Amino acid sequence: MASILIVDDDAPIRTLLRRILEEDGHRIREAANGEVGLMLYREAPADLVITDILMPERDGMEVTLALTQEFLDARVIAITGATGDQNFLNVAKLFGARRVIQKPFTPEDIRRAVRFALDH
Repeated sequence: MASILIVDDDAPIRTLLRRILEEDGHRIREAANGEVGLMLYREAPADLVITDILMPERDGMEVTLALTQEFLDARVIAITGATGDQNFLNVAKLFGARRVIQKPFTPEDIRRAVRFALDH
C-alpha cells in the first residue's frame, strides 16, 4: 500500500487518521507542524500528504505550496476545521491540493479522498 505523511498539530486527529489508514494497510508517518512535515517529506517523499491547513510554524497552505513547487508529483489532501469560509479549501486547491476535506469528517470521507488522490 501507500506511504502517507500526516501533518496536523492536533494529536487526536493524527491518531484518528493513522488508525483509519493503517486499517487499510498504509504506512504512516506523522508531523505535528508544517516545518517538521516538510523536513520529513524532503528526507523521504511519501506517496501522499494529508495536511491540516491551520497550524503553527508553517501552515498547510505553505506546506501544500512548497511540496507542489518542489516535487511535481507530490500528492496533497488538505483538511480544515475552519467553518463558514470555504476560502481556505479553495485556496488549498489553487496551491495544488488534489482533494480538500472539511472537519469533522468520516472514515469513508478520508478513504475516498485517499483513493482518489493516489489514483490521479
